[in-house]
Amino acid sequence: SSSEHKLSFQKSKEVCLSYIQDAMLQKQWKRAAEFLTFYIESLEKDFSTKYVGPSEMIWRIGTEILCHHSHSSMKEFNSFIEQMKAFGVRRYLKICLEHAFHLLCNGLIDEAYQNLSLAESWRYGEQTAIQDKEMKLIQAYRGLLDYYSWSKQKNILLEHGQDGFEDLSVEQEMHSCFRKAAVNLKEIIKIPGVWDLFVKCYVDLLEFYGDHNEARQVLNEYAYNSKFPANPNAHVYLYQFLKRHGESKKSLISVLKILHDIVPSHELMIDFNNMLQKSKKRKKRRLGLEVIFAVLDYAGWKENVKAWKCLARQLKQIVSSEKHLDWIKQEWNSRKDWWPAFHFSRYLAKQNWQENESLSYEKALVAGILLGKDCKYFRYVSRQGCKAPGKRFRLLKKFINKHKSVYQGIS
Repeated sequence: SSSEHKLSFQKSKEVCLSYIQDAMLQKQWKRAAEFLTFYIESLEKDFSTKYVGPSEMIWRIGTEILCHHSHSSMKEFNSFIEQMKAFGVRRYLKICLEHAFHLLCNGLIDEAYQNLSLAESWRYGEQTAIQDKEMKLIQAYRGLLDYYSWSKQKNILLEHGQDGFEDLSVEQEMHSCFRKAAVNLKEIIKIPGVWDLFVKCYVDLLEFYGDHNEARQVLNEYAYNSKFPANPNAHVYLYQFLKRHGESKKSLISVLKILHDIVPSHELMIDFNNMLQKSKKRKKRRLGLEVIFAVLDYAGWKENVKAWKCLARQLKQIVSSEKHLDWIKQEWNSRKDWWPAFHFSRYLAKQNWQENESLSYEKALVAGILLGKDCKYFRYVSRQGCKAPGKRFRLLKKFINKHKSVYQGIS
């Protein structure tokens, strides 16, 4: 009966899909291709259901198989994609975009550009309006390729500039690419979202032609517009732009403060700490101590000499002046239960000493101040250091002994 046929077909379809999934997970691309062929043929022969065009699942699976199959060629891939475009009107622009990505991954930049240009001219009734977001992406990526062409032409001119190279066609082509890229890139970054690459390229275009005010406005909008998702890179790009153009430290600190709130472990926190430590304002120096302690809460910084040097230098200044010891105490209170095992074990002392003597010195200074001279880390490193030539570690031991009351105060 018709109902039995439908049930049987549904079961066989599910089994076939599970075989395809299994083959793909095991990277058996030939086997996966055979099952997919069988699956598609079964759909075509099933007269109990209405005709349904290729689903997104077939498009996704087929693309993945063809990308990895040892005997597939670009010709076959293009042929498959064109079929998917013909049947998948609702997904037409998505398929075009993925096709362009595949062409770019294979170094076919001109073909990718042509593909995007054709997609941009696509119109299909109401579907055109429904896929407005996809169309903007198509235009944006075409703008990205225009930027790539502009960059190539710019490099040619810059490379031959000193030799008196003059080629109006190259310069005209460069300005043409600039105009096309700028229009499309400007449009996409107006839409709330994460557009890092597009923003960087657009700012590069503006800076090259001296439009610094527009570039600053774009970066400010990208970083501070509440409609956009929180994005650390937006603040990084703004900071780098301001630094390139010699902005005041006040402006730079303001940007990095927000970056610190979002990603306290960011690599720019070292720059942030250095600027804060040079400030004459007590509030900023206090923030600097908070910043460097927060950085070292993360495993990725455990063996970073610069970070430990920043912390050691500030702790030594505070201890020597005997002012603001409460700053150290406040930061240490929330860490004293886990930092000793995380940073200052005897195992780490031995490992750090063998691999990086400078790291050992900075960490030993911090350990001695925070945990006293009986700390396992400090004891091991100072003992090894005193055997080595030079007075560096002897002076370290003398400093900790002199200020042993600091440990008692903060503990």
